[in-house]
Amino acid sequence: MKIQHQFSLQALNSFNINAVTPKIFFPASINELVELSHLHIEQYYVLGEGSNTLFCQQTAPVIIKPSIKGISVEQDEDYFYLSVGCAENWHDLVEYCIEHEIDGLENLALIPGSVGAAPVQNIGAYGVEVERFIDCVSWFDFAKQEVIEFSHNECQFGYRESIFKQQLKSSGVITHVHFKLPKVWQPVLSYQGLNELVPPVSASDVMLKVIQLRQSKLPDPKELANAGSFFKNPVVSATLFSDLQQQYPEMPHYPQKNGQVKLAAGWLIEKSGLKGYRIGDVGVHEKQALVLVNYHKASGQNIAELAHYIQKRVKQKFNILLNTEVRFIGEQGEVTCTEIGSQL
Repeated sequence: MKIQHQFSLQALNSFNINAVTPKIFFPASINELVELSHLHIEQYYVLGEGSNTLFCQQTAPVIIKPSIKGISVEQDEDYFYLSVGCAENWHDLVEYCIEHEIDGLENLALIPGSVGAAPVQNIGAYGVEVERFIDCVSWFDFAKQEVIEFSHNECQFGYRESIFKQQLKSSGVITHVHFKLPKVWQPVLSYQGLNELVPPVSASDVMLKVIQLRQSKLPDPKELANAGSFFKNPVVSATLFSDLQQQYPEMPHYPQKNGQVKLAAGWLIEKSGLKGYRIGDVGVHEKQALVLVNYHKASGQNIAELAHYIQKRVKQKFNILLNTEVRFIGEQGEVTCTEIGSQL
């Protein structure tokens, strides 16, 4: 198994933060994961492509970066079944599916990150969440030293949530994600921008439009360091929404099945006067207030301070606490934005 010591993570996170890990492992097989489990590492973080990670301190914990790759496809009369290694790039998988006329994932095009990270966050965009197409997930459990299959229901998917992010955090590694995509395809065009497409519409048309929309709104991390959407869209009670709507009738909102209402975090940040706000080397993107950027050589702490400031401003104006999509990693492992904020 490939192992590196005192390894800079700057090239492995899209915020371009120069944190150093004392040791990083690159397991590329189940046997190497078994070997890794024998080491009984207490504090570690599983890193995909670092597109949803903020290293808050100069020293990072031990890093496990799985390198299991491969895509296999089977089919029956009604479905395509894909088994995909955790280290495959997510957008590459979407393009692979379109090229092989396997439709369904096109709304999730250009989301940065690895396939293994997709179920952890239950990634979603343009009216689709990945859990819609996940049949099951293969999970290597360090304590049991074996692969366990989690069915769709057992994954406990929620809005940017799953069992892998909660109960199973720091107890194993996703090795493969197994997808089930119906051959009878229906485009999802309800989101603004996609509803401009003129029928008949192909999955390729949808993918290209999603790419166009994302590139027009979101900065390329290779050109301007960022982690995409930094905060989750908050879900509030109908009562709070009603009160807010009286003050802000133009407020974007998305009613939920349980009676609650999802709001647009980017809109809340913009209306708090923070769109384009900059302090030193960190700032809120001028086109998309949901994106925080590292303009030059900011530290993870600088970005954490900005995030905490945004939370305070939005809370003061709307009485809503924004929660982060980005995961905060300190020297001892994952921490919350609230924990970091209490230290600032």
